[in-house]
Amino acid sequence: MKLLMIGDVVGDVGCRFLAQKLPRIKREYGIDVTVVNGENSADGNGITKASAQAVFQAGADVITTGNHAFQRKNEFSLFEDECIIRPANYGDACPGRGYTLYDMGSTQAAVINLQGVLYLEPLASPFDTIDSILEELDTPNIFVDFHAEATSEKRALGLYLAGRVTAVIGTHTHVPTADACILGGHTGYMTDVGMTGVEDSVLGVKKEIAIDRMRLHIPVRFEEAQGACYLCGVVIDYDSKSGKCNKIDSIIVR
Repeated sequence: MKLLMIGDVVGDVGCRFLAQKLPRIKREYGIDVTVVNGENSADGNGITKASAQAVFQAGADVITTGNHAFQRKNEFSLFEDECIIRPANYGDACPGRGYTLYDMGSTQAAVINLQGVLYLEPLASPFDTIDSILEELDTPNIFVDFHAEATSEKRALGLYLAGRVTAVIGTHTHVPTADACILGGHTGYMTDVGMTGVEDSVLGVKKEIAIDRMRLHIPVRFEEAQGACYLCGVVIDYDSKSGKCNKIDSIIVR
């Protein structure tokens, strides 16, 4: 079977590009289940019911999030949907759930969302959190979206989970890395899958604004860039009986 994971969709322009390209990608690669990180899908970052609906209508089966999951306080009810998940290492008092089981009839795929703690909020340990979740699951097909800043933390978690999950795919830094591989002969891994949005930008933000912020050190209001987009994703070919990743391919569609 094949799972497609798509990197952080940025704003309305990213949602529109996803809708344009995703159906063809799913047909071309024979995708069985599609996971999209939607934590930046609303303009100005965060996720709303409207942006989540746009991502689902484009063809996503599961939406993962990250450190902007709760950016919009009046949108917390969207996490009542079992296919919209937030990092599992947030506290139990937070809305929503940290993983979901996507049912495909003859088999299930567990999609888990985790957030790193290096250079981000001091959440519970993603290592301890994933250990607890794995004790609850009875499917071998386990996919982890690790939303983290530090490449070292992402790599460490990938190696920690080698042989225990089907794939560990990093999100958050919006830049696709060139290290897609299979760890321990079992677990697909990529440090960051990249983003879906305007390519001529700074992580989806208007380049002039981002440059001024870094060059002049003055407060700015970030705005989504406009222009030609690209979509970054990864296709994971796996054995649904053993949960073993047979092949992992990074894709970029412009």
